[in-house]
Amino acid sequence: MYLKKPLWSEGTTTPKASAESDSNQPATAVSDLVNSLTTQRVYREVTLALRSGLRDVRAEFSFLRVRGLRSLLKFLRSVAESDSTINLFSQTQSLPELQVVPVLFQNSLKDAEDEIVRNLDHIFGVEPLKITSPASDSEVSLALRVLEGCCLLHPDSAVLAHQHKAIQVLMNILPTRGVIEQSACLDALIAIMLDSSANQMDFEAFHGIEEVAELIRDKQVDENLRLKCGEFLLLLIGHVNGRDRPPLATVHEDIRRLLGEKSASLIWAASQFGSTLDPEQRLTALHIQARRVIESLDLY
Repeated sequence: MYLKKPLWSEGTTTPKASAESDSNQPATAVSDLVNSLTTQRVYREVTLALRSGLRDVRAEFSFLRVRGLRSLLKFLRSVAESDSTINLFSQTQSLPELQVVPVLFQNSLKDAEDEIVRNLDHIFGVEPLKITSPASDSEVSLALRVLEGCCLLHPDSAVLAHQHKAIQVLMNILPTRGVIEQSACLDALIAIMLDSSANQMDFEAFHGIEEVAELIRDKQVDENLRLKCGEFLLLLIGHVNGRDRPPLATVHEDIRRLLGEKSASLIWAASQFGSTLDPEQRLTALHIQARRVIESLDLY
């Protein structure tokens, strides 16, 4: 989706010299009309982009689903550029046929066991067996990025994710996929748990802290993934956790038990970073603090 300036909006700005009292009302009327037409145009672009992307994501072949996911990811990045388009996207997610999260879990993030042929009844029937190609690594990574974007732009998408057992699905992906998918999985976990007690409870129930701690402790794991785990723990403590209230009331104790007192104290102190920094500075601070967490673990 490309949010270009509409042709009809050109030349409608009223010069200050002509802004007399008797011309204020026509100028306001023209401005209201332009704003209304712009909103309608952008809404059509939003719905068209969603329908096109979701159609490909529902396809039987992985390469088509990858194309659809790339389109949706590009679309979400465009939506994030303004509050008005974010609001329009949120409106579309109240319509079942345009909801993104359910399609992700029904296709790209679907359990491979769902594709196992249980019987051969189709051989003796008239209906052909529909076989869907398994999700590639690239497809899973893109689907996780789209899931992350949806939950960050539209918090109610986390509710839809919970309905599709998102935490269970992601906790199955984390220990079994490659570094790229694992990194995307950690980012998606933060997004779906943010302000979502239900997903936080599921994360605790599926021993999510233990899985992340196992990765960050293992020196054989890719260094970038270990850093991503460090960032995950910092964000979990600093932004997701309910600050000693359920459902993650024991998260500090869990980290202390799994990573040791020194590393746990460092994570807690470092998680309070950046409240007065701009986004770029906060990101830099996050990387630095995650590096310190890894170094504290490697010393022992």
